[in-house]
This record gives sequence, structure tokens and C-alpha cells, in this order.
Amino acid sequence: MTHPTAGLGFKPEHFAEALACSAAGMWYEIHAENYMVAGGARLSMLNTLADRYPISVHGVGLSLASVDEPDYQHLLKLKQVVDRTEAFVVSEHLAWTRWQGNCFPDLLPFPRTTEALQIIARNIDIAQNTLQRKLLIENPSLYLSLNTHEWCETDFLKALVNRTGCGLLVDVNNIYVSSNNVGGDAYTYLDQLPANDIGEIHLAGHVGETHGDATLLIDTHGAAISDEVWNLYEHLINRIGSRPTLIERDNNLPAFAELLYERNRAEQLLTLSTNPLESVNVCVG
Repeated sequence: MTHPTAGLGFKPEHFAEALACSAAGMWYEIHAENYMVAGGARLSMLNTLADRYPISVHGVGLSLASVDEPDYQHLLKLKQVVDRTEAFVVSEHLAWTRWQGNCFPDLLPFPRTTEALQIIARNIDIAQNTLQRKLLIENPSLYLSLNTHEWCETDFLKALVNRTGCGLLVDVNNIYVSSNNVGGDAYTYLDQLPANDIGEIHLAGHVGETHGDATLLIDTHGAAISDEVWNLYEHLINRIGSRPTLIERDNNLPAFAELLYERNRAEQLLTLSTNPLESVNVCVG
């Protein structure tokens, strides 16, 4: 791509429409673990798609926040997917999914301690050295407060960038969800992120669950992007400038045209984004 544009998460159900899409600057993102195979229909679709469109590879299984080092065989399979697609971006989550040989079907939180920072930086270094690629690290969605944090989240992310040379994938919906669930101001959080280190942006939908007088927001990727998240996104790109932006939808999959509408809305905002501004020196998260 010659300039940052908006893309869609690829779903096999939309293969024919995705392949035929003529939107200028279109690209697709895949979840790497769905393509860590030696052959078959899914890999054939990916090969065809990658021949026509730029591909971003998003991992969900490296478990970078685990006390264990990344699984080497998993890394090698991830590298095969990255090399096969000639991915223009490779990203992973700031979370853990494995412990003592057990895998968990979720992206789990951790206390942001200096010890955790050192372990995660080690794991990012291992992953980047094996992949021979820069990783973008995605901020998590949070559902409960931990009382053992030593770092606020924005400072923790900046420290990871400084120690490893990684970049950031900013999930705007995650920030909105976390600010509702555990507190903090989402706009101030965005203003604290280091603009030059942001390599991609994710936009997704959420749902609310009411518990007594409180509403817990769940990052389901199963609904349309809310107005609040669109407003946060516009604020972010007006500060940092255009960045590749992904529309994520993993559940309650709508028609391709509905996703393309959201993609085109993001594309229009990218085109209209103003010059970057300086961030304020306030720690959030």
C-alpha cells in the first residue's frame, strides 16, 4: 500500500465477495492460527486472496504475557503464514493463553509489574528474532481491576516499545470497553500513546451486560461499531494521522456489504484526518 487505508477481517464465508471487491486500497487481515496447516481449502483461499490483496497477519496464540517462552513450533508455523502471505503487518495480543502446558480459550489479563514487563519483553524479543519481523502489540480489553499493578497501561506499552523495538496495534474498542469496566478516560488514554509507534488500528463492536446498577461491556466482535468508538477513532487519527485500520467482526457475521459500509466509513475518516498533535503527559490505565 502506498498510503494507510482501511481493511476487513477475512472470513471464508465471504470469500467470493472479498475476492471480487474493487474498493481502492482494500486489504484483509487473517487470524494466523486458522492457516497453520499444510494444505486444504482454507489455505487455498488464503493463497488466492494474498495474490490479489495485501494481507495483515494477526496472532492469537503466542501467549506473550505467559511466564513461559513462546512455543518454538508455534512460532515456526506463524512464520510460515507470515512468509506465505508476505504480510505487511504482523500483530499479537498483550495477554496470556498458556500455563504449564495447558491452553485456555481466552486472552487473559496479568498484573502490570516490572517483573511482567521483563518477561513480556523477553518473549517479544524471542518472537521478533524468530519471525525476523517487527511485532505490533495490541492493548487488551479488561473486565476487572487488579490491585497488584505497578505500571499504568499506557506507560507499560511505551516501555515495551522502548525495550524491544516493537510497535503498537491500537484497538479503540478495547480502550472504550476497559474505560467503562475498570475506569479511566478513553480520550486521555489515546492521547498518551506514542504516535510514531502505532502501526495499525482495530475497530470492533461490543455488547453490554447489566449487573445491578452497573453495565459490563464485553468485547464480542459481534456487533456494529458504536458511535462512541467511532468518535474515539476520529479523535485518534486526528492526533496521529492516518494508519491502516481494520474492521473486526468475528461473531454474528453480517452480509459483506454491511462490513464494507463500515470499512468505507473508516476510509473516509482516514482521508479527512487532520495533522497530528502533541500528546499530553498524563498516565492512564
